[in-house]
Amino acid sequence: MAEFTLYTQENAPEEAKPLLADSVAAFGMLPNLHAVMAEAPTLLKGYQVLHELFQKTSFNAEELTVVWQSINVEHACHYCVPAHSGIAAAMKVDQGVVDALVNKTPLENPKLETLRETTLAMTRERGVISDEQIEKFFAAGYGKQQLLEIIVGLSQKVMSNYTNHLADTPVDAAFKKYVK
Repeated sequence: MAEFTLYTQENAPEEAKPLLADSVAAFGMLPNLHAVMAEAPTLLKGYQVLHELFQKTSFNAEELTVVWQSINVEHACHYCVPAHSGIAAAMKVDQGVVDALVNKTPLENPKLETLRETTLAMTRERGVISDEQIEKFFAAGYGKQQLLEIIVGLSQKVMSNYTNHLADTPVDAAFKKYVK
């Protein structure tokens, strides 16, 4: 495995320094994921933009968590699963929802379970999902907008999950308690 640098605001490539400052401002710390992504400032910028955009979708905190964690767990991301467990706690998402997602057990809320199933189908089938799955998604109360918004979350998670697979990014101290 290639060794990747965990950059700081001091030693990062020039283009990445303001992006890392934005990360510290947003998270109160420099996440190791961002420290790795600083190697390619365009990746870090793209990730930051998608993160911000996904949070502006029509999904609430629970639904954001369902999309993020469904993808993280499916991709077996050793970094993002605990990180998003911590983020979910900070967003006041019910711990039962987070546990079900991490443990791959059905969610008690049928609408959220349909969102999880649809997100997994999108992830596994690279966007080619059945008409039946789409109809089930719509019947659960979601629309075309939400179906397309899953793609924003999926795009963000591909960037982070793949980076973490390549770099074996160390889990931040703030999220270590969520490692299972």
